[in-house]
Amino acid sequence: MEKILLQLALDFVELNRALNVAALAVPEGIDIVEAGTPLIKSEGLDAVRALRRAFPGKHVLADLKTADAGRIEMECAAKAGADMAICLGACSDATVRESIEAGKNYGIQVGVDMLGVEDYVALAKKCADWGAAFINVHLPIDDQMRGILSFDRLRDIARAVTIPVAAAGGINSENVVAAVEAGARIIIIGGAITKAKDPAQATRDIRHAINTRAAVPTELFRRADESRIREVLARVSTANISDGAHRRPCLEGIRSLWPGAKMCGTALTVRVAPGDFAKAVLAIDQAAEGDVIVIEAGGRPPAVWGELATESARVRKLAGVVIDGAIRDTAEIRRLAFPAFVRCVSSHAGEAKGFGEIGQPIVISGQKILTGDWIVGDDDGVIVLPKAEAVEMANRAQDWLERENRQREEIVSGRSSLGKIAELQRWEKVS
Repeated sequence: MEKILLQLALDFVELNRALNVAALAVPEGIDIVEAGTPLIKSEGLDAVRALRRAFPGKHVLADLKTADAGRIEMECAAKAGADMAICLGACSDATVRESIEAGKNYGIQVGVDMLGVEDYVALAKKCADWGAAFINVHLPIDDQMRGILSFDRLRDIARAVTIPVAAAGGINSENVVAAVEAGARIIIIGGAITKAKDPAQATRDIRHAINTRAAVPTELFRRADESRIREVLARVSTANISDGAHRRPCLEGIRSLWPGAKMCGTALTVRVAPGDFAKAVLAIDQAAEGDVIVIEAGGRPPAVWGELATESARVRKLAGVVIDGAIRDTAEIRRLAFPAFVRCVSSHAGEAKGFGEIGQPIVISGQKILTGDWIVGDDDGVIVLPKAEAVEMANRAQDWLERENRQREEIVSGRSSLGKIAELQRWEKVS
């Protein structure tokens, strides 16, 4: 069986962390060690030099994503110790050809990345004719976060050229077999190894899947579409979601009624006056299984929710309730372990007058909430994921969870500290 090469993409911005992870992963079956684009932008070609020294028996690739000045960039990469480098196919034909020619002159294999190329098959054929060493088929990370994962481009290009085709973007131990079957001869893995708790085991799993053509299941390092969004949101925290969404805040002042509650589901919105519980109760019967009832109730007592409403919601298998107002019967609700996130507690309820609306836009803590938006709550608060952004926000939250898993392992193992991982002084903003 033809050997499929395995490439480790070190897309860090800290050289020490990249070297530490590579030291764990490379002995377990890595053929090509890549200085990723973020690493080169952060550390320059010193990253290539460091990888050359650390792994003298491996191919070192500089992911320059060259868009201009192909000759000088390929010369610099070669002299820094790279065996391979990447040029962007979306740049001018002149730059692609100059990069390839410079590679031949300086003894470096130049691959062409099809990022952003519309007629990718035609360009891949031209690059092969010009002497490119391989074609890179790269699914951008920002597309992955939108739930896009397809090997169609890979398959089309692999059928059209005879030079090796490399596949990158969203590949893990579960889908790597599909990438190989689509025609990849170089498999490029980033996060599925570099963010794993155990990079060595992750590499072994992927190498095993490639060699045996048998997928190794994984919960992480895969991105969800709308059909799997609940699964991801049940795994991540509101802090993960906030970090992945550029520090988006939770609903200020809304807190869990009891410690350890976790809630996620789509919103059914309700607007009522303080204490008027009629529409809140009627919404229980209108909600679908797994929904979260989100009630705008003036932010103050009297209560619009209590034990009997909770019992009804549990029978309907709702995911929880959010109340910008008051709740009562708190001891019983804690006993029932029903996720309830509220602004205040009150012993007295109001009257069921029936004023208000179900399913209309509401505003809590200055944030607009629509029926169908995703709601996640935990001990840190309640965060809203607008329906149109929910898939991307969920995937970015899981990406953040994966990063923190790796960082936590580095800290717990004693290999590093948070201060050293973050290199805080180095990345202080210059005023």
